Amino acid sequence: MEYISTRGSAPALDFAGATLAGLASDGGLYVPRAWPRFSTSEIAAMAGLPYAELAQRIMQPFVGDSLSAERLLELTRVAYGRFAHKAVTPLEQFDEQHWLLELFHGPTLAFKDVALQLLGLLFEEFLARSDENLTIVGATSGDTGSAAIDAVAGRAKVDIFMLHPKGRVSEVQRRQMTTVLAPNVHNIAISGTFDDAQAMVKRMFNDPAMTGRFNIGAVNSINWARLMAQVVYYFAAALQLGAPHRPVAFAVPTGNFGDVFAGYVAAQMGLPVARLIVATNVNDILHRALSTGDYSTGTVTPTAAPSMDIQVSSNFERLLFDLAGRDGRALAAQMAGFEASSTMQLTNAQREGAAALFTSARAEPDDMSHAIRWAWENCGELIDPHTAIGLHAARASGLPREVPVVTLATAHPAKFRDAVERATGQRPSLPSRVGDLFEREERCVDLPGDYAAIAEYVAGRAVPKG
Repeated sequence: MEYISTRGSAPALDFAGATLAGLASDGGLYVPRAWPRFSTSEIAAMAGLPYAELAQRIMQPFVGDSLSAERLLELTRVAYGRFAHKAVTPLEQFDEQHWLLELFHGPTLAFKDVALQLLGLLFEEFLARSDENLTIVGATSGDTGSAAIDAVAGRAKVDIFMLHPKGRVSEVQRRQMTTVLAPNVHNIAISGTFDDAQAMVKRMFNDPAMTGRFNIGAVNSINWARLMAQVVYYFAAALQLGAPHRPVAFAVPTGNFGDVFAGYVAAQMGLPVARLIVATNVNDILHRALSTGDYSTGTVTPTAAPSMDIQVSSNFERLLFDLAGRDGRALAAQMAGFEASSTMQLTNAQREGAAALFTSARAEPDDMSHAIRWAWENCGELIDPHTAIGLHAARASGLPREVPVVTLATAHPAKFRDAVERATGQRPSLPSRVGDLFEREERCVDLPGDYAAIAEYVAGRAVPKG
Protein backbone atom coordinates (compact mmCIF):
# COMPACT_ATOMS: atom_id res chain seq x y z
CA MET A 1 0.00 0.00 0.00
CA GLU A 2 1.37 3.39 -1.03
CA TYR A 3 0.44 6.70 0.59
CA ILE A 4 0.19 9.94 -1.35
CA SER A 5 -0.19 13.55 -0.23
CA THR A 6 -3.44 15.44 -0.65
CA ARG A 7 -1.37 18.30 -2.12
CA GLY A 8 0.27 16.18 -4.78
CA SER A 9 3.98 16.96 -4.61
CA ALA A 10 5.38 15.02 -1.63
CA PRO A 11 6.97 11.64 -2.33
CA ALA A 12 4.80 8.56 -1.90
CA LEU A 13 5.57 6.51 1.21
CA ASP A 14 4.78 3.05 2.51
CA PHE A 15 2.74 2.59 5.69
CA ALA A 16 5.73 2.71 8.02
CA GLY A 17 7.04 5.85 6.35
CA ALA A 18 3.66 7.60 6.46
CA THR A 19 3.22 6.66 10.12
CA LEU A 20 6.54 8.15 11.16
CA ALA A 21 6.22 11.21 8.91
CA GLY A 22 2.74 12.30 10.01
CA LEU A 23 2.35 15.40 7.84
CA ALA A 24 3.54 15.28 4.23
CA SER A 25 6.52 17.45 3.25
CA ASP A 26 4.32 19.59 0.96
CA GLY A 27 1.99 20.43 3.83
CA GLY A 28 -0.64 17.90 2.77
CA LEU A 29 -2.02 14.84 4.54
CA TYR A 30 -1.24 11.26 3.57
CA VAL A 31 -4.01 9.05 2.21
CA PRO A 32 -3.88 5.59 0.61
CA ARG A 33 -3.37 5.68 -3.14
CA ALA A 34 -6.61 3.67 -3.42
CA TRP A 35 -9.23 2.55 -0.93
CA PRO A 36 -9.19 -1.20 -0.21
CA ARG A 37 -12.66 -2.73 -0.44
CA PHE A 38 -14.27 -5.75 1.18
CA SER A 39 -17.05 -7.75 -0.42
CA THR A 40 -20.37 -8.33 1.31
CA SER A 41 -19.36 -11.90 2.12
CA GLU A 42 -16.01 -10.77 3.54
CA ILE A 43 -17.72 -8.27 5.82
CA ALA A 44 -20.30 -10.85 6.92
CA ALA A 45 -17.48 -13.22 7.85
CA MET A 46 -16.15 -10.64 10.32
CA ALA A 47 -19.22 -10.87 12.56
CA GLY A 48 -18.38 -12.10 16.05
CA LEU A 49 -14.63 -11.62 15.83
CA PRO A 50 -12.93 -10.39 19.01
CA TYR A 51 -12.04 -6.71 18.65
CA ALA A 52 -8.29 -7.24 18.24
CA GLU A 53 -8.87 -9.79 15.47
CA LEU A 54 -11.39 -7.52 13.74
CA ALA A 55 -8.86 -4.69 13.93
CA GLN A 56 -6.18 -6.80 12.30
CA ARG A 57 -8.59 -7.85 9.52
CA ILE A 58 -9.67 -4.25 8.79
CA MET A 59 -6.21 -2.70 8.99
CA GLN A 60 -4.11 -5.29 7.17
CA PRO A 61 -4.81 -3.90 3.66
CA PHE A 62 -3.58 -0.47 4.81
CA VAL A 63 -0.45 -1.87 6.44
CA GLY A 64 0.75 -3.78 3.39
CA ASP A 65 4.27 -5.18 3.73
CA SER A 66 5.19 -2.98 6.69
CA LEU A 67 3.85 -5.59 9.14
CA SER A 68 2.94 -9.23 8.77
CA ALA A 69 -0.59 -10.28 9.68
CA GLU A 70 0.80 -12.16 12.67
CA ARG A 71 2.74 -9.16 13.98
CA LEU A 72 -0.16 -6.78 13.46
CA LEU A 73 -2.43 -9.11 15.44
CA GLU A 74 0.13 -9.23 18.26
CA LEU A 75 0.14 -5.43 18.39
CA THR A 76 -3.66 -5.10 18.35
CA ARG A 77 -3.94 -7.60 21.19
CA VAL A 78 -1.48 -5.60 23.27
CA ALA A 79 -3.12 -2.26 22.43
CA TYR A 80 -6.66 -3.34 23.23
CA GLY A 81 -5.71 -5.50 26.17
CA ARG A 82 -5.43 -2.31 28.26
CA PHE A 83 -9.11 -1.42 27.85
CA ALA A 84 -11.44 -1.75 30.84
CA HIS A 85 -14.25 -3.41 28.86
CA LYS A 86 -13.73 -6.77 27.16
CA ALA A 87 -15.68 -5.58 24.10
CA VAL A 88 -13.27 -2.58 23.86
CA THR A 89 -15.98 -0.38 22.21
CA PRO A 90 -19.31 -1.73 23.54
CA LEU A 91 -22.74 -0.67 22.28
CA GLU A 92 -25.51 0.48 24.63
CA GLN A 93 -29.14 0.95 23.56
CA PHE A 94 -31.01 4.22 24.17
CA ASP A 95 -34.31 3.25 22.55
CA GLU A 96 -35.66 1.32 19.56
CA GLN A 97 -33.62 3.38 17.07
CA HIS A 98 -30.76 5.05 18.94
CA TRP A 99 -27.58 3.45 20.21
CA LEU A 100 -24.47 4.62 22.05
CA LEU A 101 -21.01 3.43 21.01
CA GLU A 102 -18.83 3.75 24.11
CA LEU A 103 -15.33 4.69 23.02
CA PHE A 104 -14.02 5.76 26.43
CA HIS A 105 -12.91 2.51 28.06
CA GLY A 106 -9.21 3.09 27.36
CA PRO A 107 -6.67 4.33 29.90
CA THR A 108 -7.41 8.07 29.45
CA LEU A 109 -11.22 7.75 29.14
CA ALA A 110 -11.55 9.10 25.59
CA PHE A 111 -11.99 7.76 22.07
CA LYS A 112 -8.45 8.83 21.20
CA ASP A 113 -7.15 5.81 23.14
CA VAL A 114 -8.57 3.44 20.53
CA ALA A 115 -6.09 4.74 17.99
CA LEU A 116 -3.25 6.05 20.10
CA GLN A 117 -2.65 2.90 22.13
CA LEU A 118 -1.88 1.23 18.80
CA LEU A 119 0.02 4.20 17.38
CA GLY A 120 2.46 4.19 20.29
CA LEU A 121 3.25 0.54 19.57
CA LEU A 122 3.66 1.27 15.85
CA PHE A 123 6.13 4.06 16.59
CA GLU A 124 8.18 1.74 18.78
CA GLU A 125 8.02 -1.06 16.19
CA PHE A 126 9.18 1.07 13.27
CA LEU A 127 11.80 3.04 15.22
CA ALA A 128 13.39 -0.21 16.39
CA ARG A 129 14.31 -0.84 12.74
CA SER A 130 16.54 2.25 12.64
CA ASP A 131 18.98 4.21 14.80
CA GLU A 132 16.81 7.34 14.74
CA ASN A 133 14.75 9.05 17.42
CA LEU A 134 11.30 10.54 16.85
CA THR A 135 10.23 13.96 18.12
CA ILE A 136 6.44 14.01 18.35
CA VAL A 137 4.92 17.49 18.32
CA GLY A 138 1.16 17.72 18.81
CA ALA A 139 -1.66 20.08 19.65
CA THR A 140 -4.66 19.11 21.72
CA SER A 141 -8.03 20.58 22.48
CA GLY A 142 -8.23 18.18 25.40
CA ASP A 143 -8.27 14.44 24.79
CA THR A 144 -5.60 13.81 22.13
CA GLY A 145 -2.87 15.04 24.43
CA SER A 146 -3.56 12.71 27.34
CA ALA A 147 -4.12 9.71 25.09
CA ALA A 148 -0.93 10.34 23.12
CA ILE A 149 1.12 10.93 26.24
CA ASP A 150 -0.16 7.72 27.83
CA ALA A 151 0.65 5.81 24.64
CA VAL A 152 4.30 6.91 24.39
CA ALA A 153 5.35 7.77 27.96
CA GLY A 154 8.60 5.99 28.75
CA ARG A 155 8.93 4.44 25.29
CA ALA A 156 12.38 4.23 23.76
CA LYS A 157 13.47 6.65 21.01
CA VAL A 158 10.41 8.90 21.35
CA ASP A 159 10.00 12.36 22.88
CA ILE A 160 6.60 14.05 22.92
CA PHE A 161 5.88 17.79 23.09
CA MET A 162 2.18 18.45 23.54
CA LEU A 163 0.67 21.95 23.21
CA HIS A 164 -2.67 22.82 24.76
CA PRO A 165 -4.50 26.17 25.03
CA LYS A 166 -4.10 27.37 28.60
CA GLY A 167 -7.38 27.49 30.51
CA ARG A 168 -9.38 25.98 27.63
CA VAL A 169 -9.33 22.30 28.59
CA SER A 170 -11.12 20.73 31.54
CA GLU A 171 -9.20 20.13 34.77
CA VAL A 172 -9.40 16.37 34.28
CA GLN A 173 -8.09 16.69 30.73
CA ARG A 174 -5.22 18.91 31.88
CA ARG A 175 -4.23 16.70 34.78
CA GLN A 176 -4.26 13.57 32.62
CA MET A 177 -1.46 15.23 30.63
CA THR A 178 0.49 17.16 33.24
CA THR A 179 0.66 14.41 35.87
CA VAL A 180 2.63 12.10 33.56
CA LEU A 181 6.18 12.72 34.74
CA ALA A 182 8.09 10.47 32.34
CA PRO A 183 11.29 12.17 31.13
CA ASN A 184 10.25 11.94 27.47
CA VAL A 185 6.99 13.87 28.08
CA HIS A 186 6.87 17.67 27.73
CA ASN A 187 3.59 19.53 28.33
CA ILE A 188 3.29 23.09 27.03
CA ALA A 189 0.39 25.42 27.87
CA ILE A 190 0.18 28.25 25.34
CA SER A 191 -1.75 31.48 25.39
CA GLY A 192 -4.36 31.33 22.64
CA THR A 193 -6.72 28.77 21.15
CA PHE A 194 -6.42 25.20 19.89
CA ASP A 195 -6.30 26.56 16.35
CA ASP A 196 -3.26 28.64 17.33
CA ALA A 197 -1.57 25.55 18.74
CA GLN A 198 -2.44 23.46 15.70
CA ALA A 199 -1.10 26.15 13.35
CA MET A 200 2.23 26.16 15.19
CA VAL A 201 2.50 22.38 14.95
CA LYS A 202 1.85 22.49 11.20
CA ARG A 203 4.39 25.29 10.83
CA MET A 204 7.02 23.20 12.58
CA PHE A 205 6.46 20.35 10.13
CA ASN A 206 7.20 22.80 7.32
CA ASP A 207 10.15 24.55 9.00
CA PRO A 208 13.45 23.34 7.46
CA ALA A 209 15.33 24.62 10.50
CA MET A 210 13.44 22.05 12.60
CA THR A 211 12.87 19.21 10.15
CA GLY A 212 16.52 19.38 9.10
CA ARG A 213 17.65 18.77 12.69
CA PHE A 214 14.93 16.51 14.09
CA ASN A 215 12.67 13.70 12.92
CA ILE A 216 9.34 15.41 13.57
CA GLY A 217 6.32 13.09 13.88
CA ALA A 218 2.60 13.55 14.55
CA VAL A 219 0.01 11.99 16.82
CA ASN A 220 -2.83 14.31 15.89
CA SER A 221 -5.37 12.90 13.49
CA ILE A 222 -3.25 14.27 10.66
CA ASN A 223 -1.39 10.96 11.16
CA TRP A 224 -2.96 8.39 8.86
CA ALA A 225 -2.31 5.43 11.18
CA ARG A 226 -4.53 7.03 13.80
CA LEU A 227 -7.44 7.38 11.40
CA MET A 228 -6.94 3.82 10.19
CA ALA A 229 -7.39 2.48 13.71
CA GLN A 230 -10.62 4.45 14.14
CA VAL A 231 -12.20 2.81 11.10
CA VAL A 232 -12.44 -0.43 13.06
CA TYR A 233 -15.13 0.60 15.52
CA TYR A 234 -17.50 1.61 12.72
CA PHE A 235 -17.30 -1.96 11.47
CA ALA A 236 -17.62 -3.34 15.02
CA ALA A 237 -20.82 -1.40 15.71
CA ALA A 238 -22.42 -1.96 12.31
CA LEU A 239 -21.77 -5.70 12.42
CA GLN A 240 -23.59 -5.93 15.75
CA LEU A 241 -26.58 -4.11 14.26
CA GLY A 242 -26.97 -6.27 11.16
CA ALA A 243 -24.35 -5.15 8.65
CA PRO A 244 -23.62 -5.88 5.89
CA HIS A 245 -27.27 -6.73 5.30
CA ARG A 246 -28.57 -3.62 7.06
CA PRO A 247 -27.29 -0.03 6.69
CA VAL A 248 -26.39 1.87 9.85
CA ALA A 249 -26.12 5.64 10.45
CA PHE A 250 -23.61 7.31 12.75
CA ALA A 251 -23.78 10.66 14.56
CA VAL A 252 -20.30 11.94 15.31
CA PRO A 253 -19.38 14.87 17.57
CA THR A 254 -16.81 16.58 15.42
CA GLY A 255 -13.93 18.99 15.87
CA ASN A 256 -10.96 18.15 13.67
CA PHE A 257 -13.03 15.87 11.35
CA GLY A 258 -10.80 12.83 11.92
CA ASP A 259 -13.33 10.66 13.74
CA VAL A 260 -16.08 11.14 11.17
CA PHE A 261 -13.63 10.81 8.27
CA ALA A 262 -12.86 7.32 9.60
CA GLY A 263 -16.56 6.58 9.04
CA TYR A 264 -16.20 7.81 5.46
CA VAL A 265 -13.27 5.43 5.00
CA ALA A 266 -15.37 2.56 6.35
CA ALA A 267 -18.02 3.37 3.74
CA GLN A 268 -15.39 3.40 0.97
CA MET A 269 -14.30 -0.05 2.16
CA GLY A 270 -17.79 -1.45 1.61
CA LEU A 271 -19.51 -0.98 4.97
CA PRO A 272 -23.16 -0.01 4.35
CA VAL A 273 -23.23 3.41 6.06
CA ALA A 274 -26.66 4.99 5.67
CA ARG A 275 -25.57 8.45 6.80
CA LEU A 276 -22.74 10.21 8.62
CA ILE A 277 -24.17 13.00 10.76
CA VAL A 278 -21.57 15.65 11.53
CA ALA A 279 -22.44 17.22 14.89
CA THR A 280 -20.91 20.57 15.83
CA ASN A 281 -21.34 23.04 18.64
CA VAL A 282 -21.49 26.80 18.02
CA ASN A 283 -18.02 26.60 16.49
CA ASP A 284 -19.76 25.37 13.39
CA ILE A 285 -17.40 25.72 10.42
CA LEU A 286 -18.09 22.12 9.36
CA HIS A 287 -21.86 22.53 9.59
CA ARG A 288 -21.62 25.66 7.44
CA ALA A 289 -19.34 23.94 4.94
CA LEU A 290 -21.58 20.91 4.54
CA SER A 291 -24.89 22.79 4.52
CA THR A 292 -23.95 25.89 2.48
CA GLY A 293 -20.49 25.22 1.02
CA ASP A 294 -18.95 28.03 3.09
CA TYR A 295 -15.71 26.87 4.75
CA SER A 296 -14.69 30.14 6.39
CA THR A 297 -13.22 30.60 9.82
CA GLY A 298 -14.72 32.70 12.58
CA THR A 299 -13.83 33.44 16.18
CA VAL A 300 -13.49 30.44 18.46
CA THR A 301 -16.12 30.49 21.20
CA PRO A 302 -15.14 28.60 24.38
CA THR A 303 -17.83 26.08 25.36
CA ALA A 304 -18.46 23.17 27.73
CA ALA A 305 -17.32 20.88 24.88
CA PRO A 306 -13.73 22.12 24.46
CA SER A 307 -12.59 19.41 22.06
CA MET A 308 -14.98 20.92 19.51
CA ASP A 309 -13.89 24.53 20.00
CA ILE A 310 -12.12 24.55 16.64
CA GLN A 311 -12.41 26.62 13.47
CA VAL A 312 -9.91 24.83 11.23
CA SER A 313 -10.66 21.12 10.86
CA SER A 314 -7.48 19.59 9.47
CA ASN A 315 -8.91 16.30 8.26
CA PHE A 316 -11.55 18.00 6.14
CA GLU A 317 -8.75 18.34 3.59
CA ARG A 318 -8.71 14.57 3.13
CA LEU A 319 -12.41 14.57 2.25
CA LEU A 320 -12.08 17.52 -0.12
CA PHE A 321 -9.22 15.74 -1.89
CA ASP A 322 -11.22 12.56 -2.36
CA LEU A 323 -14.35 14.39 -3.55
CA ALA A 324 -12.45 16.53 -6.07
CA GLY A 325 -11.07 13.67 -8.13
CA ARG A 326 -7.88 13.33 -6.05
CA ASP A 327 -6.27 16.21 -7.91
CA GLY A 328 -3.45 17.21 -5.58
CA ARG A 329 -2.42 20.33 -7.48
CA ALA A 330 -5.96 21.68 -7.54
CA LEU A 331 -6.42 21.01 -3.83
CA ALA A 332 -3.05 22.58 -3.01
CA ALA A 333 -4.22 25.77 -4.73
CA GLN A 334 -7.57 25.61 -2.94
CA MET A 335 -5.90 25.17 0.47
CA ALA A 336 -3.33 27.90 -0.24
CA GLY A 337 -6.21 30.28 -0.89
CA PHE A 338 -7.88 29.23 2.36
CA GLU A 339 -4.69 29.62 4.37
CA ALA A 340 -4.18 33.09 2.95
CA SER A 341 -7.75 34.37 3.33
CA SER A 342 -9.36 32.07 5.97
CA THR A 343 -12.25 31.57 3.57
CA MET A 344 -13.11 28.95 0.98
CA GLN A 345 -16.10 27.95 -1.09
CA LEU A 346 -16.47 24.25 -1.77
CA THR A 347 -16.70 23.30 -5.42
CA ASN A 348 -19.91 21.79 -6.79
CA ALA A 349 -18.23 18.40 -6.97
CA GLN A 350 -17.17 18.62 -3.35
CA ARG A 351 -20.60 19.72 -2.14
CA GLU A 352 -22.48 17.10 -4.14
CA GLY A 353 -20.08 14.34 -3.17
CA ALA A 354 -20.36 15.20 0.51
CA ALA A 355 -24.15 15.40 0.36
CA ALA A 356 -24.31 11.79 -0.81
CA LEU A 357 -23.19 10.58 2.63
CA PHE A 358 -22.98 13.49 5.07
CA THR A 359 -25.50 15.67 6.85
CA SER A 360 -24.76 18.05 9.68
CA ALA A 361 -26.33 19.76 12.68
CA ARG A 362 -25.30 22.55 15.03
CA ALA A 363 -26.10 22.34 18.74
CA GLU A 364 -26.61 25.37 20.93
CA PRO A 365 -25.58 25.14 24.62
CA ASP A 366 -29.21 24.48 25.62
CA ASP A 367 -29.44 21.67 23.04
CA MET A 368 -26.39 20.04 24.58
CA SER A 369 -27.76 20.29 28.13
CA HIS A 370 -31.15 18.96 27.02
CA ALA A 371 -29.51 15.93 25.40
CA ILE A 372 -27.55 15.18 28.58
CA ARG A 373 -30.78 15.35 30.59
CA TRP A 374 -32.71 13.23 28.07
CA ALA A 375 -30.10 10.46 28.19
CA TRP A 376 -30.17 10.43 32.00
CA GLU A 377 -33.90 10.79 32.59
CA ASN A 378 -35.07 8.45 29.83
CA CYS A 379 -32.26 5.91 29.63
CA GLY A 380 -30.28 6.16 32.86
CA GLU A 381 -27.14 7.03 30.90
CA LEU A 382 -24.74 9.81 31.87
CA ILE A 383 -23.04 11.25 28.80
CA ASP A 384 -20.44 13.97 28.37
CA PRO A 385 -21.07 17.28 26.53
CA HIS A 386 -19.43 16.16 23.26
CA THR A 387 -21.46 12.98 23.14
CA ALA A 388 -24.58 15.02 23.94
CA ILE A 389 -23.98 17.18 20.87
CA GLY A 390 -23.80 14.00 18.81
CA LEU A 391 -26.99 12.68 20.40
CA HIS A 392 -28.80 15.96 19.70
CA ALA A 393 -27.86 15.65 16.03
CA ALA A 394 -28.84 11.97 15.95
CA ARG A 395 -32.31 12.61 17.38
CA ALA A 396 -32.86 15.51 14.96
CA SER A 397 -31.74 13.54 11.91
CA GLY A 398 -35.19 12.44 10.75
CA LEU A 399 -33.90 9.10 9.49
CA PRO A 400 -36.43 6.28 8.95
CA ARG A 401 -37.06 4.37 12.15
CA GLU A 402 -35.77 1.15 10.65
CA VAL A 403 -32.28 2.69 10.31
CA PRO A 404 -30.26 2.30 13.52
CA VAL A 405 -28.49 5.51 14.50
CA VAL A 406 -25.31 5.12 16.53
CA THR A 407 -24.02 8.13 18.49
CA LEU A 408 -20.30 7.97 19.18
CA ALA A 409 -19.61 8.49 22.89
CA THR A 410 -16.24 10.16 22.65
CA ALA A 411 -15.40 10.74 26.33
CA HIS A 412 -16.29 9.45 29.77
CA PRO A 413 -18.76 11.80 31.51
CA ALA A 414 -16.40 12.16 34.49
CA LYS A 415 -14.01 14.14 32.31
CA PHE A 416 -16.64 16.93 32.28
CA ARG A 417 -18.21 16.53 35.70
CA ASP A 418 -19.36 20.12 36.13
CA ALA A 419 -21.32 20.25 32.86
CA VAL A 420 -22.93 16.86 33.50
CA GLU A 421 -23.87 17.83 37.05
CA ARG A 422 -25.42 21.12 35.91
CA ALA A 423 -27.62 19.24 33.44
CA THR A 424 -28.62 16.23 35.56
CA GLY A 425 -27.81 16.90 39.20
CA GLN A 426 -25.58 13.82 39.06
CA ARG A 427 -21.80 14.20 39.48
CA PRO A 428 -20.09 11.33 37.66
CA SER A 429 -17.17 9.68 39.41
CA LEU A 430 -13.83 8.94 37.84
CA PRO A 431 -13.21 5.20 37.36
CA SER A 432 -11.01 3.72 40.05
CA ARG A 433 -8.07 3.33 37.69
CA VAL A 434 -7.68 7.13 37.57
CA GLY A 435 -9.29 7.94 40.92
CA ASP A 436 -6.17 9.54 42.44
CA LEU A 437 -5.75 11.98 39.55
CA PHE A 438 -6.26 15.07 41.70
CA GLU A 439 -3.56 14.04 44.17
CA ARG A 440 -0.82 13.58 41.56
CA GLU A 441 2.00 16.05 40.98
CA GLU A 442 1.75 18.18 37.83
CA ARG A 443 4.51 19.29 35.47
CA CYS A 444 3.90 21.80 32.68
CA VAL A 445 5.53 24.90 31.19
CA ASP A 446 3.65 28.05 30.16
CA LEU A 447 4.80 29.63 26.90
CA PRO A 448 3.47 32.51 24.81
CA GLY A 449 1.52 31.72 21.66
CA ASP A 450 4.62 32.49 19.63
CA TYR A 451 6.17 30.05 17.18
CA ALA A 452 9.75 31.10 17.88
CA ALA A 453 9.33 30.41 21.60
CA ILE A 454 7.82 26.98 20.92
CA ALA A 455 10.50 26.02 18.40
CA GLU A 456 13.27 27.12 20.78
CA TYR A 457 11.79 25.07 23.60
CA VAL A 458 11.50 21.92 21.47
CA ALA A 459 14.96 22.35 19.95
CA GLY A 460 16.51 22.64 23.39
CA ARG A 461 15.14 19.29 24.54
CA ALA A 462 14.64 17.03 21.49
CA VAL A 463 17.20 14.46 20.29
CA PRO A 464 18.72 15.53 16.94
CA LYS A 465 18.95 13.24 13.93
CA GLY A 466 21.78 10.73 14.01
